[in-house]
Amino acid sequence: MGSLKSEEELEQIEEEASKEAILYVNGSRKVLPDGLAHATLLEYLRGIGLTGTKLGCGEGGCGACTVMVSHYNKSLKKCGHYAINACLAPLYSVEGMHVITVEGLGNRVHGLHPVQESLARAHGSQCGFCTPGFIMSMYALLRSSQSPPSEEQIDECLSGNLCRCTGYRPILDAFRVFAKTDDSLYGPQPSSSSVEESNFVCPSTGKPCSCRSGSLVDSDTTRESICFGQKYEAISYSEVDGKLFTDKELIFPPELLLRKISYLSLSGFSGLKWYRPLRLKQVLELKSRYPDAKLIVGNTEVGIEMRLKKMHYRVLISTMHVPELNVLNVNDDGVEIGAAVRLSDLLTAFRKVVTERAYHETSTCKAFIEQLKWFAGTQIKNVASVGGNVCTASPISDLNPLWMASRAKFRVIDNKGNLRIVSAENFFLGYRKVDLASGEILLSVFLPWSRRLEYVKEFKQAHRRDDDIAIVNAGMRVFLEKKDDDLVVADASIVYGGVAPLSIAARQTKEYLIGRTWNQELLQGALKVLRSDIIIKEDAPGGMVEFRRSLTLSFFFKFFLWVSHEMDAMRSIKQEIPLSQLSAIRPFQRPSVIGCQDYEIVKRGTAVGSPEVHLSARLQVTGEAEYADDTPLPPNGLNAALVLSRKPHARIISVDASGAKSSPGFAGIFLANDVPAKNKIGPVIYDEELFASEFVSCVGQVIGVVVADTQENAKLAVRKVHVEYEELPAILSIEDAIKAKSFHPNTEKFLGKGDVDLCFQSGECYKVIQGEVQVGGQEHFYLEPQSTVIWTVDGGNEVHMVSSTQAPQKHQKYVSEVLGLPMSKVVCRTKRLGGGFGGKETRSAFLAAAASVPSYLLNRPVKITLDRDIDMMTTGQRHSFLGKYKVGFTKEGKVLALDLEIYNNAGNSLDLSPAILERAMFHSDNVYEIPNIRINGRVCFTNFPSNTAFRGFGGPQGMLIAENWIQRIAVELKKSPEEIREMNFQGEGSLLHYGQQLQHCTLDQLWNALKGSCNFLNARKEADQFNLQNRWKKRGVAMVPTKFGISFTTKFLNQAGALVNVYTDGTVLVTHGGVEMGQGLHTKVAQVAASSFNIPLTSVFISDTSTDKVPNASPTAASASSDMYGAAVLDACEQIKARMEPIASRKNFSSFAELVGACYVERIDLSAHGFHIVPEIGFDWNTGKGNPFRYFTYGAAYAEVEIDTLTGDFHTRAADVFLDLGYSINPAIDVGQIEGAFVQGLGWVALEELKWGDAAHKWIPPGCLYTCGPGSYKIPSVNDVPLKFSVSLLKGHPNVKAIHSSKAVGEPPFFLASSVFFAIKDAIVAARADAGFTDWFPLDNPATPERIRMACLDEFTAPFVGSDFRPKLSV
Repeated sequence: MGSLKSEEELEQIEEEASKEAILYVNGSRKVLPDGLAHATLLEYLRGIGLTGTKLGCGEGGCGACTVMVSHYNKSLKKCGHYAINACLAPLYSVEGMHVITVEGLGNRVHGLHPVQESLARAHGSQCGFCTPGFIMSMYALLRSSQSPPSEEQIDECLSGNLCRCTGYRPILDAFRVFAKTDDSLYGPQPSSSSVEESNFVCPSTGKPCSCRSGSLVDSDTTRESICFGQKYEAISYSEVDGKLFTDKELIFPPELLLRKISYLSLSGFSGLKWYRPLRLKQVLELKSRYPDAKLIVGNTEVGIEMRLKKMHYRVLISTMHVPELNVLNVNDDGVEIGAAVRLSDLLTAFRKVVTERAYHETSTCKAFIEQLKWFAGTQIKNVASVGGNVCTASPISDLNPLWMASRAKFRVIDNKGNLRIVSAENFFLGYRKVDLASGEILLSVFLPWSRRLEYVKEFKQAHRRDDDIAIVNAGMRVFLEKKDDDLVVADASIVYGGVAPLSIAARQTKEYLIGRTWNQELLQGALKVLRSDIIIKEDAPGGMVEFRRSLTLSFFFKFFLWVSHEMDAMRSIKQEIPLSQLSAIRPFQRPSVIGCQDYEIVKRGTAVGSPEVHLSARLQVTGEAEYADDTPLPPNGLNAALVLSRKPHARIISVDASGAKSSPGFAGIFLANDVPAKNKIGPVIYDEELFASEFVSCVGQVIGVVVADTQENAKLAVRKVHVEYEELPAILSIEDAIKAKSFHPNTEKFLGKGDVDLCFQSGECYKVIQGEVQVGGQEHFYLEPQSTVIWTVDGGNEVHMVSSTQAPQKHQKYVSEVLGLPMSKVVCRTKRLGGGFGGKETRSAFLAAAASVPSYLLNRPVKITLDRDIDMMTTGQRHSFLGKYKVGFTKEGKVLALDLEIYNNAGNSLDLSPAILERAMFHSDNVYEIPNIRINGRVCFTNFPSNTAFRGFGGPQGMLIAENWIQRIAVELKKSPEEIREMNFQGEGSLLHYGQQLQHCTLDQLWNALKGSCNFLNARKEADQFNLQNRWKKRGVAMVPTKFGISFTTKFLNQAGALVNVYTDGTVLVTHGGVEMGQGLHTKVAQVAASSFNIPLTSVFISDTSTDKVPNASPTAASASSDMYGAAVLDACEQIKARMEPIASRKNFSSFAELVGACYVERIDLSAHGFHIVPEIGFDWNTGKGNPFRYFTYGAAYAEVEIDTLTGDFHTRAADVFLDLGYSINPAIDVGQIEGAFVQGLGWVALEELKWGDAAHKWIPPGCLYTCGPGSYKIPSVNDVPLKFSVSLLKGHPNVKAIHSSKAVGEPPFFLASSVFFAIKDAIVAARADAGFTDWFPLDNPATPERIRMACLDEFTAPFVGSDFRPKLSV
């Protein structure tokens, strides 16, 4: 083909281009104006009021922005439906398509869609922020499936969605009813009632059960269930005409069926041009005209470069609709894949090919299928293209090593139509650099079939299996030939990613392999050559150098075993491989998650004790629930962005804002000298500045705030503010702080009991051991970023705000002091939070204060919503800790004395760090009787953003240190840790090291119930047996107890207020000081009110939390809110009931509404303010004695894990959790809290690693946070849920010290996830024993793949590390 005759021809095409860009949204036609090429689909949707689609991260990593796109393919004459991330999709990329958002499925008024209904009923929505994304991922799967999907497909479709609240189990249960199942209840057969009970298979567990019988007794339920099935059947087909859809389904718009797709030439902000060519020659001509233009399909890489890396591209060319780039041809010698083919289509094609071609031909295809499965979330795979991934040339691309290894050929074309073919192995030239000249583009990839005796295999190890970038990956191929009785290597290719600036072939290893016989000798020789062939430098970006080096060997070893195992005919080779060795290549068969919840229902009145669904669930599943960022800005509103420090410690020399002032849409910049009143802030001690005036003490400290007409303009203006610094020495770890004696003033704490020194010297102790425990931090990763909308009333006489905060009173106080207004003129309202976990207790208030300054001075509304990376960088995390212990014990294992020094990393201000240290000290005994104990605690000042509250508030850190020395005692005495734990248990009447006596202690009952439930002795035996038979996979088991003190340890915070209004129609409005953040507080409080008045739960409504309704409220924290606010509401209800009593006693009223009407006529006050103070608490730090807690919540958990010792990958095979929650107010919500806390805790102990620029990570700029988004910071995903997940509540133990005999639940279960950590350690012990190492060893949390693998010493780690190696951790 030739080039276009001239640019005039292209200009003519542009003139003929469609003048009208059209998009359908939820069946409604939208005309897209020119000038929006910079905008994402998410920005557009939220801009037109469809706020159900959420902004969680802006980088396609959390799934909160998931929508479904329908597109008619004219050549295939069929409609495709697929889920995408709206935060990455350019608005014009969906032109001519139908976008369906969560609002298009169902709503409160017209009824819910079955997918929404199922999730709401199954308790699958807590904070609700992630919920619309899950709904849309599932809905897109159903719309695109011709038949019910499998459970595996459902799990896979959710791989790109994150949830921080639920622990995923209820979400999986809710969606599993749509899977293939034998259960006729979910299908539309009318004969369902005739099926025998014994044949019924539960859709949740896949096992026979009797849960149907309840449904069949009640005819309404049965009818509803069958109807549910019929609705589902109707939505599972994607026929374009919509005939098979119910009236609720949105059909594909007929206009888009008939409309011809057209060439687009549109523009955007800052001169950005957007082209959508329809022919290859148009693409080439555009590339000729704009050599630096970026070709895009899904924008999954370019979008992140433009948003996060601040790269500026002038021209974007969308190749999505170019037929020549979308070919997917299967022919006799291989597969031709167009560069614009989407990865999900490639995966589908490969899966089809594998079923149709000869087994030996598809070795390569199978490798790609496996690699694509873990490549990214479904939403990314649905839009990301083959060519985009190839040409990005990322050093950690999962696919490029496979293209290189599998002899793929890349077809390249220039703008004159000249074709050339480049082998994949020679295509990658350097870091993100490929063999493409400026006018060239990648046309297609040719992948040849594999030959007989040719084997291709993929490898990848990441921090998390689902949706994660590789640490190291590889593609390996070997082609063997028969020579006599041997198989000799005729050709080979060993290619790695993640070990160099580009995907790199091990050329020396290849040369070594060719011509050699495939046997053990070849393996040993190749491993030796590999060590010098692939060299990773000590200071390599990404760190983990020793781990990455070991993976290069582990992968090759696995490849050798796999190839040997594949040679079925070669018995002689098979005999060389012992069965125990085969565990290295046996894939983990992941069954569906099975959940089991066991609790009793103790009803009190109409609602208390009932497992009610979260009150906002139906609003959350429809996207109608509103969050702070959903609050619309008035027309004169401004958006704010923060000017942040880029240095960990420095003097500010100057701030030059001249560039910002000339930026588009700029409305003002405000610095320290612009603050109307006080610039000093702080939740307890005023040791922070709102805007840094002279010094900055961390990266991310706020220097000022810029406001502009749009959020993008505000961020652009911030980038133009130039700050000049004089750098000063920085303290970047606890160890640095200890050496420099850098402690916050007046924070040293001491607790003690008995005489520790005397005990150590007396000879009572069989042994005294010493050690150090490093405890890693954790990011809150609430799905909803920090957000506030603030505006003035009456010309600035009052200030009102809507904030995402756990402490509205703190926002009120900060704003009042910064502006110099009385608190009575400042109102903060909070409807709900999209998760908090402590991260919105104090660290949200400075944002409201920062936004209040421009709002007040300009008298205009201001909104500030932090981008995920800024949120993570500025708002603090869970404290990292360092514990130095010395412990003495008897020969049997009884602990006699503990001497503990404990340090926490506070960061650059105090915040709540002293209180967090105190709780860690209170919990440093966990559940163990220690006669002599001495604990000294210090709060370290470091040059990091101030760390803050996080679920557990220091308690888990203290308990983890305790469990570490318990485990070490077990090793010293050659006993099981469980035995040591049990013999040291505290019991009824135990006197704790701070003077409080245990009452109503249920620890023994819980422990014994758990031991019976998990059959621990048998589980131990089975794990040992498995470990004997498997060299490279190991299983571990552990049981861990906990006790968690309930109360704020600061006494005055233990107070709560509530306002209850009864209306004449018999409905009740409750307002209280607590904040709903997904934990079900409002639901429990409503149940208390409903039971008190003996009315249905539907008659009670909880209004938003507001400082003008209930003043001086404590933060919603410390797990105590249900206790406190439930009691305050009950107090108000009892007051109203007492007033109503004289009227009620006159006659029998037919309804509560009638009684209320009568009271109203009698002028009875039907409004009351309730109040509650927690009794019998108080602690004196001067004496070190008192009762800091009202009571304790006890729990115990068992976990079983399986680890891959060669890679560090692990699965939690089972988790069994027992808690004593008294008589639960709402057992369903409590189970949800337990599961959510456990999975969040699993993240802390095994997945989530914060990496800061410190001495341990010199490749990160000093003081900077590297893990500042879902791309680099990995919270648990659907794939990390325990495969058997049981939760049981102890029966028959009411709690006499809290409302309705219940107990607090939010924080206590979090630490129980350490059972997974110690099970991992148990598995590592077995692996080390095989290598001859039986000594105790330290394992820091999180037990990431790096830490697991490097602790499993073997011949593949030996060349790189010694037995005392300890991977680096930011502490």
